[in-house]
Amino acid sequence: MGTEIPAEMRKERWYRAVWRWHFYAGLFCVPFVLWLSVTGGLYLFKPQIEQALYAPYRNVVSGPGPRLSPDRIAAQAVAAVPGSMLHKYVLPRSPADAVEVLVGKGAGEMRVWVHPQTGAVLYKVPEESRFMRVVFRLHGELLSGNYGSALVETAACWTVVMLLTGLFLWWPRGASGLAGVLYPRLLRGKTLFWRDIHAVTGLWISLGALFLIATGLPWANAWGDYFRQVRTVTGTAAGQQDWSAGSSAEAHQRMAADAGMRAMMSEHAEHHGMTMRHLPANPAALDAVVGRAGGLGFAHPVEVSPPTAPDGPWQVRSQAENRPMRDSAEVAEDGTLIGIERYSQRHWIDRAVGYGVAIHEGEWRGLANQLVNLAVLLGLVTLCLSSVVLWWRRKPEAMLGAPATFAPLRHSWALVLLVLLMALLMPLFGLSLGLVVLAEWSLKRLVPRLGQWMGWRTA
Repeated sequence: MGTEIPAEMRKERWYRAVWRWHFYAGLFCVPFVLWLSVTGGLYLFKPQIEQALYAPYRNVVSGPGPRLSPDRIAAQAVAAVPGSMLHKYVLPRSPADAVEVLVGKGAGEMRVWVHPQTGAVLYKVPEESRFMRVVFRLHGELLSGNYGSALVETAACWTVVMLLTGLFLWWPRGASGLAGVLYPRLLRGKTLFWRDIHAVTGLWISLGALFLIATGLPWANAWGDYFRQVRTVTGTAAGQQDWSAGSSAEAHQRMAADAGMRAMMSEHAEHHGMTMRHLPANPAALDAVVGRAGGLGFAHPVEVSPPTAPDGPWQVRSQAENRPMRDSAEVAEDGTLIGIERYSQRHWIDRAVGYGVAIHEGEWRGLANQLVNLAVLLGLVTLCLSSVVLWWRRKPEAMLGAPATFAPLRHSWALVLLVLLMALLMPLFGLSLGLVVLAEWSLKRLVPRLGQWMGWRTA
């Protein structure tokens, strides 16, 4: 029989084990959290940034005079990008503003600003090269497509581990007051200063950080696809998803829509013995649909898209930054309203994700939402920088500095179930955890010195 381990020793073993997981999770996550905080903080202010960037294309109409029809404006945009076709016509916020038209070929799209009176093309830019689109892909994909998305998603999952273990370590263990628990001790020396800055900041921002991570996961390529598959199996998928699951998925959707439009127009042209145009077969249709869309009262910006199937309806969609304001409609080519779908009519899961995404982007309550999110991101930056300082101050010579452990450590069923639950909710966490365990098991046998440097537990 083995010797009974005292209760205090068991608690200390668990404390040190959690501390080690916190250390290793932080070691991996800190660069990503810093990167995501900086790019996310920049993306928070997308409305203000784009308002400044595209100010030259507002109020371009200086006097009275006739305005071109939507069909003529779209034709100018298409002509400015040879080989393209109309993808979306964006209703201007003001009659004096230039009209934005998205044209494209396959998965590529170009945004064109057209003067509403003269038809002059004021500016054109590839959609994925716009500044805030680049920031968006830097934030979610590191400009590396699915691989970058998977890396960011894995870091987000381990950040959850870092935050949860950090809260466990923060939990007062014999504290005699609130100092160092709810507020930092700033004048008690550098050691306590950095420890308290790290622990207290983590307490106050953890809930907000966990919320931002949870509401960001639907955008991730792997988790977003996993979420869609679960919804399909459970029968809760209803209608088109209103959020992106990575640039690859967006490109696939654009390519499918473009192919459908081209096939439909080609069929129409062959049937009537015409040369295929890159605008709707009935030029008056765009004018009629835009006229109807302008009277629906949808939140700006409103996009009008041609049908992608023969005899299909035109799509009118609000792309408001505040997603709970996004309504959509289907309109016939003669301008007859077929139906409207209000945001409140969507499946409750879609509504919940929409609210989460709106809060994540700082658009739900405008500037107040942006400032709260910015405070959370600044807190995360503070956590990262203070953790680096703490590590550097405590790091032993010639070692990584992982907290020491008492071996062996018996795992409880509660811990096993918790890990399995997290792996089920975040598959990339489960996969990466398995790889970490396998790497530790292998390397500490193959390269003993590496195991000593890393502080891995031996027998």
